[in-house]
Amino acid sequence: MKLPRRHFLQLATGAAALPPVSLIARAQSYPSRPVHLLVGFAAGGPNDIIARLIGQWLSERLGQPVIVENRPGAASNIAAEALVKAPPDGYTLLLLGSTNAINATLYEKLSFNLSRDIAPVASIIRQPNVMLVNPSVPAKAVPEFIAYAKANPGKINMASSGNGSASHVCGELFKTMAGVNMVHVPYRGGAPALTDLLAGQVQVYFVPIPASIEYIRTGRLRALAVTTATRSETLPETSTVDEFVPGYEASGWFGVVAPGNTPAAVIEKLNKEINAGLADPKLKAKLTDLGGTVISGSPADFGKLIAEEIEKWAKVIKFAGIKPD
Repeated sequence: MKLPRRHFLQLATGAAALPPVSLIARAQSYPSRPVHLLVGFAAGGPNDIIARLIGQWLSERLGQPVIVENRPGAASNIAAEALVKAPPDGYTLLLLGSTNAINATLYEKLSFNLSRDIAPVASIIRQPNVMLVNPSVPAKAVPEFIAYAKANPGKINMASSGNGSASHVCGELFKTMAGVNMVHVPYRGGAPALTDLLAGQVQVYFVPIPASIEYIRTGRLRALAVTTATRSETLPETSTVDEFVPGYEASGWFGVVAPGNTPAAVIEKLNKEINAGLADPKLKAKLTDLGGTVISGSPADFGKLIAEEIEKWAKVIKFAGIKPD
């Protein structure tokens, strides 16, 4: 049967209107079943703690369980790959962090493209590292450390939790911007690096505040500066590296992402609820207890942060010739 042109155009117009209506209806009913929040690291660490705090909040706000699912391995690349392969329906999310932005350049043969294959949902928190030295180092401030390092080129050992880790690239950025020569000593994790820093086997380490705060308070390690652009509420008397090395900024950050092509209405709903959590005094206090500052914003704001971090660390990794373990 041949349809008159007028009837055909009416049907075509109606069909074109269906997808938006369908997406709106889907967003209004979302979620109708449990949501899985993937974490690329083992239970008990900072990534896991942040995910469980956000997951609990979302469970209460969305009326469905948000199940935190730990998928450790390959520096969080396993969890990221699982996310991008998941259906883009909002039922699989990932706690993305600064490690993922580093990995985008560090690993040359990833099966996904972080910039292309994810949909930013909401940023959550930014955490400074702290530049720690063993008390035997004759420096109580960044300028003194730089002068000491320049007077002793290649004689200062800089610890990290592994090649390409956040602590490693933080240190490499400092070396480049401060013009100092330090020997990188990679460890398999942060705990052995801290142990050797305490013992004086290495002299400096860029480490997250929560892992080192007790050593700082007891005087077993000396905090020279924090790595964020602003001072930390946890260590308010400690300067920033930027105060002496203008433009230096290196921080850990976390946020939630979904698979690429997830409906905008679902993204907006999740963003709204996460931002409501970041404004809640109780949840905000729990997050800041981890040594960071909440960073709420739109999905576009988070997407901009991710893009900027990928670009920044790509330059450091290529310049320093960093390769994964």
